[in-house]
Amino acid sequence: MSSRQIIVVGGGAAGFFAAIAAAAAGAEVTILEKTSRVLDKVRISGGGRCNVTHACFEPRDFATRYPRGGRALLGPFTKFSARDTVAWFEACGVRLKTESDGRMFPITDSSQTIVDCLIAAAQNAGVKLRLNSTVESVVKDESGKFELTLSGDHKISADKLLLATGGCRAAAAGQLAAALGHQIEAPVPSLFTFQIKSPWLRSLAGVSLELAEVSVPAAKLRERGPLLVTHWGLSGPAILRISAWGARVLHDLDYKFPLLVNWLPELNEERTMQQFQARRESAGAKLLVNVPLFPLTARLWEQLVLAAGIARDTRWSALTRAQSQALARQILRSEFSVAGKSLNKDEFVTCGGVKLSEVNFQTMESKVCAGLFFAGELLDIDGITGGFNFQAAWTTGFIAGNAMAK
Repeated sequence: MSSRQIIVVGGGAAGFFAAIAAAAAGAEVTILEKTSRVLDKVRISGGGRCNVTHACFEPRDFATRYPRGGRALLGPFTKFSARDTVAWFEACGVRLKTESDGRMFPITDSSQTIVDCLIAAAQNAGVKLRLNSTVESVVKDESGKFELTLSGDHKISADKLLLATGGCRAAAAGQLAAALGHQIEAPVPSLFTFQIKSPWLRSLAGVSLELAEVSVPAAKLRERGPLLVTHWGLSGPAILRISAWGARVLHDLDYKFPLLVNWLPELNEERTMQQFQARRESAGAKLLVNVPLFPLTARLWEQLVLAAGIARDTRWSALTRAQSQALARQILRSEFSVAGKSLNKDEFVTCGGVKLSEVNFQTMESKVCAGLFFAGELLDIDGITGGFNFQAAWTTGFIAGNAMAK
């Protein structure tokens, strides 16, 4: 067997990108995928559009978007950045577009474009693909080869092995790495939404804001961004980001904690009271519930007024100072009891995985087991929502693939 015979375990974004890079550099590469389809996460991500990367082209800035792994990724991002990702896909005939929040998608708005591109690139590079091939165990023999036992007791060997099996949603997902001597940081969910049982909040399902501020005082967490009210509580980028940065501490709180929402974070109490006074003067005869503060929706405004204990038939001219203060508090500091989490299916990510100190990030090779490489979410790396997890997959896959082929 050639000394460049490479096995990639995992047919996701990182595994494919690594396989393509290694094969393009002349190595013989086989991808083993345990299911009957590849690139499933690519297919469903971004609501079926695939958020390929983020339009942030300074590696140091890009690395700040990772609650875990940012420092380790700084060097790799100087070798293969978001700019390189855009160029790579364009060279394959796939153009990306940038949305107002920096997320980048294929101009087709279809994740199938990305799936087709990766499959074609792998085929053109000569990558072999074996579906329905679960790796049951792996050992390294005395000659340094990796001997893999597949389901059905089939065996396959390789000189270099890449594990790109995705996030450790359960500790067992890291068993191959552990069998070869690696420590696995305990997995916990990293991107999730908050379950809140408040009836008035749930009555607003579907309401969204372009900008709100959410905070968890018990965990010293605070984030700003778009917010979405759902049938089960709160979601949207602000919630997903706070869940990523607080993944471990929120897990330790058993996902039960007080959450504060500032519906108008660009106002303070003084300016809010000034807005109330202006409405007393300009719309004094009108009902309070019928004259919302911009940009709050009519439905949200009505519920905030009622939650502040103000009667529905109260007119602006009759609003007392005590009622003004109660309403300002409700707008700037609504408090909810979070009662659990809901997994964000499209973007589901875990923190946890192979311990970063055991990996050489110049090559993505194990420091524990020569010839063993890693890429993607199997590592204890996770980014906030917005294309950052895919960029980590492209970058670590590209570096590992090229290093294995040498």
